[in-house]
Amino acid sequence: MGYPDRPGWLRYIQRTPYSDGVLYGSPTIENVGKPTIIEITAYNRRTFETARHNLIINIMSAEDFPLPYQAEFFIRNMNVEEMLASEVLGDFLGAVKNVWQPERLNAINITSALDRGGRVPLPINDMKEGVYVMVGADVPFSSCLREVENPQNQLRCSQEMEPLITCDKKFRTQFRIDWCKISLVDNTKQVSTFQEVIRGEGILPDGGEYKPPSDTLKSRDYYSDFLITLAVPSAIALVLFLILAYIMCCRREGVEKRNMQTPDIQLVHHSAIQKSTKELRDMSKNREIAWPLSTLPVFHPVTGEIVPPLHTDNYDNTSMPLMQTQQNLPHQTQIPQQQTAGKWYS
Repeated sequence: MGYPDRPGWLRYIQRTPYSDGVLYGSPTIENVGKPTIIEITAYNRRTFETARHNLIINIMSAEDFPLPYQAEFFIRNMNVEEMLASEVLGDFLGAVKNVWQPERLNAINITSALDRGGRVPLPINDMKEGVYVMVGADVPFSSCLREVENPQNQLRCSQEMEPLITCDKKFRTQFRIDWCKISLVDNTKQVSTFQEVIRGEGILPDGGEYKPPSDTLKSRDYYSDFLITLAVPSAIALVLFLILAYIMCCRREGVEKRNMQTPDIQLVHHSAIQKSTKELRDMSKNREIAWPLSTLPVFHPVTGEIVPPLHTDNYDNTSMPLMQTQQNLPHQTQIPQQQTAGKWYS
C-alpha cells in the first residue's frame, strides 16, 4: 500500500487465470518490525465486479530462535506453488526431520529454480521447473547429509552421476532430491570479516622536504634524434631504390639477344604462327554474312544473262519462298520442244 509494486522480498505467482495465486518470500533484517500492508484488488472478468482486501504482514526477528545449521535442498519434481502447500511442505520437513533428528526444524526460504537462473521445462507431463528449499536446525548435520561431501560422491557429481546417499530412499517416495546441488552451511564456524575502521587525524605523514624542479631548463640537441629517425631510413631507402633501378634497367637482355639464343627452326615456326594469326584477325574484321543460295545471282540457261537477286538488301524476305517457279522468273524464254508429228513449233 502506497507503493507502485510489491516489496522486493515478496514474490507472486499464478500459473493460470483459474488457479490460486501465491504470495511467498523471505524478508531480511531491514524489514523487521515494519508492518507490511499488501493491498489486493481483484475483479470479475465477466461482470467486472471489483473487490479489495488488505493483507497485513508482521515481520519478527529470528534471533530469538537461532538456527545456525542450514541445509538447502533442490527438489526436481516440484514447483514452487506446489511446495508452498502446507501438507506438502509438512511432508518434506517430516522427511528431513527423520534424517537429521533435530530438536527444532523450520523452513527458512523457498525459491523457484527460475529465480536462480534455471530454464523453463519442456511442455511435457510431469516436467517441473524445480524448487530450492532451505531448512534450518539447531543441531549439527547428520552423517547422512555429510555423505555428500565424500570424495567419491564429489567425483560422481563431477561426472554428472547420482551420488550414493543412504537416506535417499526416505525422500524418493515423494520427493526427488538432487544431492549434487545440496548446500550445507554452518554459521557457527563462519568467522566475521568485519573490521573496525580506525579514523585518523586527517593529516598525511611527514615525507620530508618538498623540492620543486628548477625554473631554468637546459636546452636539448635534437640533431642526433633527427639522424636516427629520418636520415638513416631515408639513406637505406635510396640505396634500395638504386639497386632495384639497376636490376630493372641495366640488366635487361633485350629481344635481339633472346633471338640469337633461340634456334632458327623455332623462330620460323613462331613467325609463321604469328603471321597466320594476324591474317585471321584481319579477315575477321571484314567478314560479312553470306546470302542464302536461293538469293544469289542466277545464270540464264539460254542467253547466259545474269539474273539479279530476287530482292534487295533492305527487302524483307520473311514471306518470300526460297525457290520460285519458272513462270515467275523474269526474262523467261521458252525452249522449242519436239512434237510427235515431226513438226517444229516456235
